[in-house]
Amino acid sequence: MIPFRTDAEVDAAAPLVAKHLGAGKLLAYPTETVYGLGSTVEPDAVERLARLKGRASGKPFLLLVDGMEMLAAAGLVLGPQARGLAREFWPGPLTLVLRGGEGRLPDRLRGPEGGIAVRWTSHRGIARLLHHLERPLTSTSANLPGRPAAPGPEAIAQYFPEAVESGDLLILDGGVLGNVPPSTLVDCTGSLPRLVREGAIPRDELRRRAGSLAP
Repeated sequence: MIPFRTDAEVDAAAPLVAKHLGAGKLLAYPTETVYGLGSTVEPDAVERLARLKGRASGKPFLLLVDGMEMLAAAGLVLGPQARGLAREFWPGPLTLVLRGGEGRLPDRLRGPEGGIAVRWTSHRGIARLLHHLERPLTSTSANLPGRPAAPGPEAIAQYFPEAVESGDLLILDGGVLGNVPPSTLVDCTGSLPRLVREGAIPRDELRRRAGSLAP
């Protein structure tokens, strides 16, 4: 486990994380909602993450970015509704399913509707880490199928002891998180936005702040 609570700790962790991810290995880290598991967007690393998580092939992972520049570099496209929602709620616990990314992101990240889920994270440490890495991270909740998301690093180590002991999974210790719902998920690939999961941002709040652009 690597300390990951202060800016200095994040900066010290960044080169270690970059080397670890560069070897195709996996990362556990805190977010603004729950602890996540992630990897680079390299296909082999994404498949490694799927095996660790026990994730079925038809269920993709989302991406975390640190801003619009990283989003554009991944080839993802914000339509009018997505742009309006992003303007109101990013950075923050809103995940948007967007079109684009062909040739830059693996199909394993693409959902059945053809889009890729992405969030501009509001977690200060992860945003700072992404800035150091200059690349997005894949993300999925740090749990096993049917189990609750791990609230902290100790629980992650209990869920995935072999991966931690082998060095395949590196845990960033951001402390124990509160009982926060996962991000709200909105599919923006169609002509109208569609609420897929109501999470940290309720539907009423989406509509209050984004008006007709909200699902």
